[in-house]
Amino acid sequence: MSFYRGMTCGNVTLKGDGGTPITAYVAKPEGKGPFPGVVLIHHLPGWSELYIETTRRFAHHGFMAICANLYERAGEGNPDDVAAKVRAEGGIPDSQMVGDTAAAVAWMREQPENNGKVGLYGSCSGGRHAVIYASQRRHVDAVVDMWGGRVVMGPEELNAKTPVAPIDMTKDLSAPLLGLFGNDDRAPSPEQVDQHEAELKKHGKTYEFHRYDGAGHGFNYWHRPLYRPEQAMDAWGKVFAFFHKYLGK
Repeated sequence: MSFYRGMTCGNVTLKGDGGTPITAYVAKPEGKGPFPGVVLIHHLPGWSELYIETTRRFAHHGFMAICANLYERAGEGNPDDVAAKVRAEGGIPDSQMVGDTAAAVAWMREQPENNGKVGLYGSCSGGRHAVIYASQRRHVDAVVDMWGGRVVMGPEELNAKTPVAPIDMTKDLSAPLLGLFGNDDRAPSPEQVDQHEAELKKHGKTYEFHRYDGAGHGFNYWHRPLYRPEQAMDAWGKVFAFFHKYLGK
């Protein structure tokens, strides 16, 4: 069956970075499995409707999926307001993201329905975070980076929250990487994507990069004018094929 009509969804509480409780949204396909797992790392707009729906989309296609609220420490309320607060504070520390994501990965691996494989999926800042996580931890099996910005960073962009550019972690990348980018994007720009690809080649990493003409940042965000349906659906096909290849069915 190529998709699942039934699923169960709900919230769980994880022990995040530093032992802080954080909430995560979970979606499981109907049936005993075993199912491959996907951990979603949300974008800078936060733990939003888009990412909750995308979590269910993965379950619809036969994956167990979980998306942790990385902005929970910033308070409750409208996701846009919470995200605006986080943005004004310069984002969250990379180290905190790694700790929170580790909790989501651990939760997935503990589930009896999981097939023993776990992938990461992130877009925008979440794509950047997925690359960082897979470069610092060795217990994920595949990574999808949707137009992650600030993988390539100048010295002036580094600070206590983002102390190392993800591109400088490439030698430690521990899982195959799928990157999907719009050629009209400026964060990352095509030139920055070229730099990232060159570094992956230099270190002999397993990766696939695909670039789309007529598309910019956020081209699969159905709720925004950025949406490009043809490119978005092609990209989704590549995401599912990549995860099935490295995570199984």
